[in-house]
Amino acid sequence: MVTGGAQGLGLAIVNHLVALGATVIVADRDDQAIKKLPKNLEAVHMDVTQVESVRTGVAGIVDRHGRLDILVNNAGVISSEPFVNIMNPAGIMHDYGRFRESITVNLDSVFIVTSAVVEFMVKRRTKGVIVNISSISACGNEGQTAYSAAKAGVDAMTVTWSKELGPWGIRCNAVAPGFIGTESTRRALKEPILKHIQTDTPLGRLGDAHEVAQTVGFVIQNDFINGAVLNVNGGLRI
Repeated sequence: MVTGGAQGLGLAIVNHLVALGATVIVADRDDQAIKKLPKNLEAVHMDVTQVESVRTGVAGIVDRHGRLDILVNNAGVISSEPFVNIMNPAGIMHDYGRFRESITVNLDSVFIVTSAVVEFMVKRRTKGVIVNISSISACGNEGQTAYSAAKAGVDAMTVTWSKELGPWGIRCNAVAPGFIGTESTRRALKEPILKHIQTDTPLGRLGDAHEVAQTVGFVIQNDFINGAVLNVNGGLRI
């Protein structure tokens, strides 16, 4: 199951895993994006921030297929807001409501979905794989207080779960992309910032979604990778 898999990076991951021979279920809350998926892909409507939506969706998948071996926690929203904005005297500090919203969709969702999936894995003695999509921003990126905090939390949970779930035969890793040329990246960052990022990246370009998807496939296929956060960033340091 790939969350947020109906478009962008998530869809690239879905297509790559299908090419590797996996039966992939797309979990997404965007019904319009789901309708545009190829007919050969199975999709479920799921809001990864809502416990009951997730538990119902995961239970249905397990009922239909008998098991769920792999979870890719891809769903999330890039969010940018300066901690202090002197150009906005009425709201000079980072808004707490938007901070909480980013944490919910980018961090809480990973806990909610993984909890629902792992419960079935453990009860059915499934030796599974969890892959969390993190970000280069996990190390702290200017203008992304909430997003950076959320992705740092994802990295911490990844390592923690690798230790706790390893004895159950469940591996947990994260893939941390740099700046990828997806629509969501271009919506979140203005063109001058993107050009600056490309200049600072040793390879001189944004990443491609397929390059991240390849890394996800590699992590799934290598049975001795556990507790790792793999960087896919073209050598960029922020």
